[in-house]
Amino acid sequence: MTEMNELSLSQFQYDLPDDRIARFPLAQRDASKLLVYQGGQISHQQFSDLPALLPENSFLVFNNTKVIPARLHFTKPTGAIIELFLLSPFPTEQPISLAMEATGSAVWQGMIGNRKRWRPNETLETTFSTPAGDVTLTVTWYNYEQSAVQLSWQPAEFTFAQIVQYAGEIPLPPYLKRDATDADRDTYQTIYSKQEGAVAAPTAGLHFTPAIFEAISKRAIGYDYLTLHVGAGTFQPIKTDDVRQHHMHTEQVVYTEQIIRHLLEHRDAIIAVGTTSMRALESLYWMGTKLLRNEPDPFRLDQQYAYQLPADQQPSVADSLNAVLTYFRDTDKASIVAQTGIYITPGYPVKLCRGIITNFHQPGSTLILLIATLIGDNWKRVYNDALENQYRFLSYGDSSLLLP
Repeated sequence: MTEMNELSLSQFQYDLPDDRIARFPLAQRDASKLLVYQGGQISHQQFSDLPALLPENSFLVFNNTKVIPARLHFTKPTGAIIELFLLSPFPTEQPISLAMEATGSAVWQGMIGNRKRWRPNETLETTFSTPAGDVTLTVTWYNYEQSAVQLSWQPAEFTFAQIVQYAGEIPLPPYLKRDATDADRDTYQTIYSKQEGAVAAPTAGLHFTPAIFEAISKRAIGYDYLTLHVGAGTFQPIKTDDVRQHHMHTEQVVYTEQIIRHLLEHRDAIIAVGTTSMRALESLYWMGTKLLRNEPDPFRLDQQYAYQLPADQQPSVADSLNAVLTYFRDTDKASIVAQTGIYITPGYPVKLCRGIITNFHQPGSTLILLIATLIGDNWKRVYNDALENQYRFLSYGDSSLLLP
């Protein structure tokens, strides 16, 4: 078992002035700054320079989840406004892709604003316009204790994805401290977003443009996609003094056979585009490990699993990925829908990722812990340099390329 020394939250704090938080994106996605950390050295570039800065034969892995307009508002006859922040279909094991295609009704779990003003037996209703005519949307409690609600709509032929697109608002991170605008529907999505279901963007990818992809392809740098539906838990602060006692959120991730094959071919050159991609990639190794060990529920990973297996019992990356590939062949599945609660903290043995492209994260967050796992205490140098050089921080901020 990996040594689990106490890690104090204070070790992962830094002073982030409020005026360094980027409230809005730049007009041009790839005009952001790019801090490059490679082999202990730091340099300052522009994101548009990224293709030329990537190591030869690098293989990039993107998260192609798409943020849904998950905030819905209902006004009671009294004037009280109830806000639903829909987080995941209920039960949570349901594939989000299927839940988005539901027609007529759907059950989702979420956070309820002004909850005390909504009685358990009370139905809320709103009507909104679409190009095909008006839609009436009603909502009732499905499971009050678990904050699950049932939404129903007429005409029933609309999909749930269409309902939230017409009726919902994009859920911006709370630290932006502003309401979403129509522009955020575009700017708070990556240009390659495809699979609807996230309530937060994989923000490392916001900087990528068609020109960046074209330049990457000209260098013969490969890339592929997986899907991790980012949940609101990504913003959940750590409140325990020992960060290892923090309860990590679980997110749904989808893998295809193609991505497994690509990872096997490029397993020594994988660069994650964002912390969500890194979580999904590292989770995959342990899921393959569970398959090799014939353990139950191999595609459900809790936050402690990666720290429980002695190093001499951990398979090679190739063996683990081949186990997943064999599973695809044996089951003839088109994709694997998994649940991961992986918690990457210093002391974690990084398996697949040789580097990461990522924004600058909140002090004392699980994302800072992930960065510290990859580059050690040098994360403090990186962040101090970024502050001293007027970098913009958080979701709409600047970027970094970290190569240990």
